[in-house]
Amino acid sequence: MSTEKTFRICVLPGDGIGTEVTEAAIAVVEAAQKRRGGFALSLDHHIAGAEAYRTNGIDMTDETWRAAEDADAIFLGAMGLPDVRFEDGTEIAPQLDLRFRFELYAGVRPVSAKRSGAKMLSDPRSENIDFVLVRESTEGLFASRGKGEVLCDREARDTMVITRGTSERLFAFAFEQARRRKSIGHNNKVTLVDKSNVFVSMAFFRKIFDEVAGNHPDADVERIYVDACALDLIRRPWEFDVVVTENMFGDILSDLAAGLVGGMGFAPSADIGDEHAVFQPAHGSAPDIVGSGRANPTAAILSASMMLNWIGHQQSVSQCLDAAQLIDDAIEAVFAGNQVRTHDAGGTSSTADLTNAVIEKITAIQIN
Repeated sequence: MSTEKTFRICVLPGDGIGTEVTEAAIAVVEAAQKRRGGFALSLDHHIAGAEAYRTNGIDMTDETWRAAEDADAIFLGAMGLPDVRFEDGTEIAPQLDLRFRFELYAGVRPVSAKRSGAKMLSDPRSENIDFVLVRESTEGLFASRGKGEVLCDREARDTMVITRGTSERLFAFAFEQARRRKSIGHNNKVTLVDKSNVFVSMAFFRKIFDEVAGNHPDADVERIYVDACALDLIRRPWEFDVVVTENMFGDILSDLAAGLVGGMGFAPSADIGDEHAVFQPAHGSAPDIVGSGRANPTAAILSASMMLNWIGHQQSVSQCLDAAQLIDDAIEAVFAGNQVRTHDAGGTSSTADLTNAVIEKITAIQIN
């Protein structure tokens, strides 16, 4: 009798190319699961996003919310369409609602040159770019979402919110990421990014960071202002390990970081809380290339790998961790061969070409 555990995945393909890259990511995950064994996945697909809003007048139904809440993990393709908006002019963004509703305070954005089909820097050290940006995802300036005010058409105000509880959890998460990365050869370094020389909220943010850092004396700690960080991500990106910052700063810096390794098509992400987590490519729905076969599935595939890795740690299932590593290794092997290059990386390979190449590598990689 099989003792493998089955994990429920709520799949939200969303809008535009979200459906295409989700299909690719699921195919790769199933290949890794089949090759690795020891666990099973139950995929529960639901409609959500801008197209759902345009069709049904609601972006996520109660049924979909329940499925997301009951799932072991949530996989999201992409959501939002530029011509579909709420009455107040804001975009349809259930992915943000998921963060707030499930308290997904840690936005995780890995950046790796080895898992990219394009190199944007000529410096040979750029091959060593491999860091994780951890972005607080529920507070900061985003706490004003839906709460900002315009006074007499004279001025507008949004408020930044930093709380001790969320910041402590965020920083503990960042140091734990650094500790795990140390075990695979990284330098156990955590860089705080803030603007504490100007804002009281950021000074408070740094104070809490210093307190949490005191519990991790083995870690190398760096503190840097956000403007200097933007500069250093261009000058010395290979020196970063784990970078932790506020919501809006992280929103901006994570896209800059993606540009270092080829763009948003190579930018996986996760939003993680204590009990729930959402995994999705960081790119948008790209309606201009829907159906063309040009969508780059790398970010979605790597996000699915992150999902398996998170489940493996949460549920103590080593086979999930092994399957995640198998996907990462396959991606690296495909790009190292330089035979598959998607359109956004200056090549002509299709979504299917890259997906099939990764699956072939998964099948061929020797498992100890």
